[in-house]
Amino acid sequence: MMFTASLPYLHTERLVLREYRRGDFDLFADHLADPESSAHLGSADRPAAWRIFSSHAGLWLLHGAGWWAIEDKQTGQLVGTVGAFYREQSTVMEMGWNTYRAFWGKGIANEAAAAVLAYAFQVRHEPKVRALIGAGNESSRRVAERLGMRYEMETELHGKAISSYMIERK
Repeated sequence: MMFTASLPYLHTERLVLREYRRGDFDLFADHLADPESSAHLGSADRPAAWRIFSSHAGLWLLHGAGWWAIEDKQTGQLVGTVGAFYREQSTVMEMGWNTYRAFWGKGIANEAAAAVLAYAFQVRHEPKVRALIGAGNESSRRVAERLGMRYEMETELHGKAISSYMIERK
């Protein structure tokens, strides 16, 4: 028996947000192995990166929400990932974004995250969305603030201090 999840494609001016594909894995693994790129996420070796990659894709089956690959419309190149998902014990949708280092500073995270936030509120009718941002991750904090998210509280995730940012649907 085969199971499928309906993963919506989201389009912005420059980007297509689509499903993960097997061919995306090398860039994903390289991103997680790069100490500078993964400084706020925590680095991962290739086997751990495969588990993360697979679980990101599998969230769509469990929750009907998960992670998208971010593809540049003009070049077809993979430039990062963005997600709207639930953690195991959470009832609040969480967002996350990662831009691959070669594409930092181009507004890709802002554009992709804005599309995902609109999807969460307009299509899924989520009442609120949270982003957990590691200490010192100023670029992600700026993305959250551009989205209209506001600092909520300090918390902990996997033993690390983390700031929670929240936005409610209007």
